[in-house]
Amino acid sequence: MKVAFFGRTSNGKSTVINAMLWDKVLPSGIGHTTNCFLRVEGTDGQDAFLLTEGSEEKKSVKTVNQLAHALHQDELLTAGGLVSVMWPNSKCPLLKDDLVLMDSPGIDVTTELDSWIDKFCLDADVFVLVANSESTLMQTEKQFFHKVNARLSRPNIFILNNRWDASASEPEYMEEVRRQHMERCTSFLVDELGVVDRAQAGDRIFFVSAKEVLNARIQKAQGMPEGGGALAEGFQVRMFEFQNFERRFEECISQSAVKTKFEQHTVRAKQIAEEVRHIMDSVHVAAQEQRVYCLEKWDDRQERLGFIEKQLDLLSQSYKLKIKEITEEVERQVSNAMAEEIRKLSVLVDEFQLDFHPSPVVLKVYKNELHRHIEEGLGRNMSDRCSGSIAASLQIIQQDMIDGLKPLLPISLRGQIELLVPRQCFTLSYDLNCDKLCADFQEDVQFHFSLGWTMLVNRFLGPKNTRRALMGYSDQVQRPLPLTPANPSLPPMPQGSLTQEELMVSMVTGLASLTSRTSMGILVIGGVVWKAVGWRLIALSLGLYGLLYVYERLTWTTKAKERAFKRQFVDYAGEKLQLIVSYTGSNCSHQVQQELAGTFAQLCQQVDVTREDLEKEIAGLNQKIEILDTLQSKAKLLRNKAGWLDSELNMFTHQYLQQSR
Repeated sequence: MKVAFFGRTSNGKSTVINAMLWDKVLPSGIGHTTNCFLRVEGTDGQDAFLLTEGSEEKKSVKTVNQLAHALHQDELLTAGGLVSVMWPNSKCPLLKDDLVLMDSPGIDVTTELDSWIDKFCLDADVFVLVANSESTLMQTEKQFFHKVNARLSRPNIFILNNRWDASASEPEYMEEVRRQHMERCTSFLVDELGVVDRAQAGDRIFFVSAKEVLNARIQKAQGMPEGGGALAEGFQVRMFEFQNFERRFEECISQSAVKTKFEQHTVRAKQIAEEVRHIMDSVHVAAQEQRVYCLEKWDDRQERLGFIEKQLDLLSQSYKLKIKEITEEVERQVSNAMAEEIRKLSVLVDEFQLDFHPSPVVLKVYKNELHRHIEEGLGRNMSDRCSGSIAASLQIIQQDMIDGLKPLLPISLRGQIELLVPRQCFTLSYDLNCDKLCADFQEDVQFHFSLGWTMLVNRFLGPKNTRRALMGYSDQVQRPLPLTPANPSLPPMPQGSLTQEELMVSMVTGLASLTSRTSMGILVIGGVVWKAVGWRLIALSLGLYGLLYVYERLTWTTKAKERAFKRQFVDYAGEKLQLIVSYTGSNCSHQVQQELAGTFAQLCQQVDVTREDLEKEIAGLNQKIEILDTLQSKAKLLRNKAGWLDSELNMFTHQYLQQSR
């Protein structure tokens, strides 16, 4: 059993211990102040010795004066140091029962009270506060035992009001002073520390004079009477009070040893178990609430993610159809507009004004400028007819896309969608490339008489058939002969029915061949006509024919050549432009499709970012839910362990502590 004595400096702690041991074991009195912790315990040997902290060397001490000298000579000892005083059991019977008395420096000499408590007080069974009855309890003493009470569960504390012999000089105030000390000490033990109740407080507070008791017992040990010498009045009362303290002290350390040693720890353990159970309950409830919140949030995010994916699929299909419809409409609109502009190509060509000359150099420049004029004019006209309406339709579709996908984005990003998906002014590019398209154009600005043989054939047969007829060849492909003999019962198949145009070409070709073989044909034809109509009509016809030729020849000026050039160019360019009508419409529809697809892709990218954020948040919630599940199970396990420990402590208390009372 360990008993620790505490108090302010020079309150008589060492004297109290010496009085209890019936001998001057520890240095005390004038000039002797305990400067470290002294641990007094018994030894079976006959010689006393010292053991300093951290050393196994036994320092021999034969007298109290030598002990005091040894303590003060050791410069390494501090207020927090420990010196064990091993005193023979034969000299102090109190030490035979494994009792350890711990003397301490004054608690007012240092501020390291917490370290003292951790080092010397946690295993103490009884605390004795040695106070000075000539003053009152000081705040330093109270503060120290408040710290002890906070670290230990209801420590056993005795209060000795030492030097009570000084009250004998003022007997008229003795009872009043005793009552004041009793009230203050009782209030400290009961109200402030709560270690005993008021009925038990009287057995814990004593008024003694340790010096008188020590001197009396030393005299008795030497064979002299206890009351010998000059003693103050009331010595016997103070002696009886000290003996009463020793009796209560012995009861505390002997009869209630088990209770003193284990009940404190049992009560503290029950408090700790109860606190752990409450903490684990709080943790379990908080984890459950947090888990429910995370599950609700997980369900909301999962539902939101499913809604986004479903809506994105539906909107993707819907806008694909809309993009397809508008691209088809754009292709149709551009194709119709271009066909209309081709029909009006002559007007656009007539608007072109530039000096014309049939020389090759001037014609080359003229063609290049005409190509540029045609391309700019057609592009301008196409833009006026198509670009405005197409751009308006495009903006409507884009805004519809934004409005459709905006609900899929977080609320914080919906107002910034215009910044996240920038839209530029869309302009259709028609890319007609007239210079390359009409690069093979060959003009014919030579004079051709309108009633000439070539012009007449050209007028009836067209330019292509005219060349075939006048050059004397045919493009007709001979039919191949059958590989198997024909059925003799069937009539022979014709070689092929000739069209009227082919028949006329054949006749003119034959006629041209006939006239080209000999000039006799002309004479024969002329003679036939002479006989049929007469020479006057022939002469009149030839005269009119010649006048018409002269007129046309005189009117074949540069302006006429330019008109013929433009007419030929209109015919040629019209045919070429007709070939790219479908291509131009497809090109414009592809541009519209690319623009709309780009806008939709940018919006989908923002939605994908939102979806990825949701997936990350869901993954984080899953991880958090797993942690909370683990926390719940561990909190429940620890709570059950705390309950089990509490029941075990109750069984221990019932089996051992209650029976020992």
